[in-house]
Amino acid sequence: APDPILVGDFFRGLLTPGFILVRLFLLWTIYKAVFQPETVPAILMTPEERKGLPVRVVAVLIPPLILIVAVLGSILFGFATPTESASVGAIGAMLLAAANRKLSFSTIRYAALNTMITTSIIFTIVLAASLFSLVFRGLGGEHMVEQALHNLPGGAFGAMLAVMAIMFILGFFLDTFEIILIMLPICGPPLILLGLDPLWIGVMVAMNLQTSFMTPPFGFTLFYLRGVAPPKVATAQIWAGAFPFVVLQLMGLALLWSFPSTATWLPKKLFGPAAIEQSAPAGASTGGFGEFIQDDSFQLDDEGMPLEVDDPFSKR
Repeated sequence: APDPILVGDFFRGLLTPGFILVRLFLLWTIYKAVFQPETVPAILMTPEERKGLPVRVVAVLIPPLILIVAVLGSILFGFATPTESASVGAIGAMLLAAANRKLSFSTIRYAALNTMITTSIIFTIVLAASLFSLVFRGLGGEHMVEQALHNLPGGAFGAMLAVMAIMFILGFFLDTFEIILIMLPICGPPLILLGLDPLWIGVMVAMNLQTSFMTPPFGFTLFYLRGVAPPKVATAQIWAGAFPFVVLQLMGLALLWSFPSTATWLPKKLFGPAAIEQSAPAGASTGGFGEFIQDDSFQLDDEGMPLEVDDPFSKR
């Protein structure tokens, strides 16, 4: 089977497309502010409220930015695995709470309970999706999907376009985790066997599924905005306001499709091509997409089962 893509390489591959999306969003916001200023009215503030505003903004923004850089930076530069970086984030969040004098047993208990609930929900989704994939593959559905993708017109890119379209439509109705856990183990290996770069596939999937957060009726971003928006703002207005950003997301996806190097150039430039260049030799396993994108310390065999690996702590 092809060597796995390290999670750090996957994050590095997302950096350039992420910056492209940020620029697209900024350009759209600037356009609205310049040519349709009534849609982005200024916030009325008294002179007293404006006093010291820049300092307060910096004081609020800097600590979370440091925490984000510490968590993601430890992954990007290989200082920690994703699991270890999560502990960095937890400790950093506790330090921020302590600095704001809001750290107490009740807040820790509240955070722990909500973490447990969220984790239980995620693992329930993982279990159900894994059972579905197991039954689907056991009945031969995986080979049917592989044959269907390989027989589509356009070759590898025709198959990729079909998978992207299906994922985009599913994003209107299903949770992102469900789509990843159901679609990728079935559609990922055939795409890689067609010669597509697995890193590019992963970044394309991530950007595609990001649009599901803004597509009605079940977009998480829409639910969040509905919760914080004033009652006078109708839900239909929120949906209409999200539409341009969905279009911008699709534009970013089209740019990534047209220029795959936007996902692969930075990891190669920073860490060399050997870390991410993948091949799909004849007869490579189609046991699951987890063989291609996974944590550094977690590997699967040709049957999709975990391999026994040394305890990472024993090496330290």
